[in-house]
Amino acid sequence: MKKTKGIILAGGLGTRLYPSTSVVNKQLQNIYDKPMIYYPISTLMLAGIDDILIITTPKDLTNFEQVIGNGRQWGLKIQYEIQYEPKGISEAFILGERFIGKDQVCLILGDNLFHGKLDFLRNAIENNVGGTIFGYEVNDPERYGVVEFDREGNVLSIEEKPQSPKSNYAIPGLYVFDNDVVGIAKTVEPSARGELEITDIHNEYQRLGKLKVSKMGRGLTWLDTGTPESMLEASQFIHIVETRQSLKIACLEEIALHQKYITPGQMERELDFMPKSPYKDYCKKVLIEYREQE
Repeated sequence: MKKTKGIILAGGLGTRLYPSTSVVNKQLQNIYDKPMIYYPISTLMLAGIDDILIITTPKDLTNFEQVIGNGRQWGLKIQYEIQYEPKGISEAFILGERFIGKDQVCLILGDNLFHGKLDFLRNAIENNVGGTIFGYEVNDPERYGVVEFDREGNVLSIEEKPQSPKSNYAIPGLYVFDNDVVGIAKTVEPSARGELEITDIHNEYQRLGKLKVSKMGRGLTWLDTGTPESMLEASQFIHIVETRQSLKIACLEEIALHQKYITPGQMERELDFMPKSPYKDYCKKVLIEYREQE
């Protein structure tokens, strides 16, 4: 698989969640039984990405470092970069220039949750030439950025919250770009709201004939957890799935073990540092079952 770096944009003011975000960053608040940030990390891990940059605010950096650390416990390499003001999604590529280096990059927004088959993402990472965005079929496309595309997956148009959508495919906060994205991001001018819009990067790749869209299949759930209502809905969804299946979603220790980012011995040592909790009990069960299957 191509060498791909991962970026999680976890900055912003979180005004839609005020006053909760006056205390702690949105992405460190819980979606049911674990911090929101665990979910985008799990998506990158399951896509085969183990080198990750988290972009956050100056006041939240210490909290992220306390919760996540450098990722060693999951066999990851996690670094941090500060976004001093919420200047738009495209700024992530400028802030991450040194981190990205000569590799391609997968950017995921810190409040986007994906659960289910991730074949679409692994395929996009392996076959990306230029830029790849994703289409998720919705009943109310007028609420989202909407992508129109042909049978070959070439993007024909992108519209933000159109009154008359040209398709039912919304664009989630997940993108794959080649190394040219850094240079393109530097040419983006601030929009009327003062932000570097991701749509401008999409439009430039489209102009170059290098923007593809990959449809997310029916075996995937996408949740945007940026409001109190959507956080509650996401928590209820995770609770229902975990309770019925007796499996945890976005248990990073479990993913790390099965992806072979860590060995059983490493996981056992990490469990020694974990406080007594249902989460630790679950991880112990995962480790026992894994060893029985070896």
